[in-house]
Amino acid sequence: MKFILGKKIGMSQRFLENGNVVPVTVVQAGPCVVATVRTKDTDGYQAVQLGFGEKKRLSKPLKGSLKDLPLLRYLREFRVEADATYKKGDKITVETFAVGDTIKVTGTAKGKGFQGVVKRHHFGGGPASHGHKDNLRAPGSIGATNAGHVFKGTRMAGRMGGQTTTLRNLTVVEVDVTKNLLFIKGAVPGARHALLKIQTIEK
Repeated sequence: MKFILGKKIGMSQRFLENGNVVPVTVVQAGPCVVATVRTKDTDGYQAVQLGFGEKKRLSKPLKGSLKDLPLLRYLREFRVEADATYKKGDKITVETFAVGDTIKVTGTAKGKGFQGVVKRHHFGGGPASHGHKDNLRAPGSIGATNAGHVFKGTRMAGRMGGQTTTLRNLTVVEVDVTKNLLFIKGAVPGARHALLKIQTIEK
């Protein structure tokens, strides 16, 4: 399994060999450093902790765990197979990916603030005329009277967006090794400069 951390640059387009134009998301992927290797014996599971980006200052505990490594800004874990041979300090670059790879991308969706039920849950709203006033986008009834309370999970107005989102079955359209860029077909979660976790899907 291939995996890497990246930063969303923005959207663009690419022309394929057959002349078709494809919308792509440009991601600066890596270079990443293996910060920690989790093993079944010591941690109970197999994983690799990758570091991406640099910052000026770190807390003392983080400095200790990143001894002999750069001051890494982001640390994220990826589960790996038991026979994986990663070591602390190994570098992972965009070269590991190839055109045509099927991947999944995880990021934090754009926050949209407090929204009503029409935008948040696609409610139809109420009638606009015939005795109705000021309730075009109102939620309507939120439950019967005999229960005495509103049931958990009832769709209502509230905070929208800002949650961790994963898009699967995306395709790598182009790999730029010199600039550490991945061109991924379609849109991915998050705003510009958002952190992304990218990993291949085994078929």
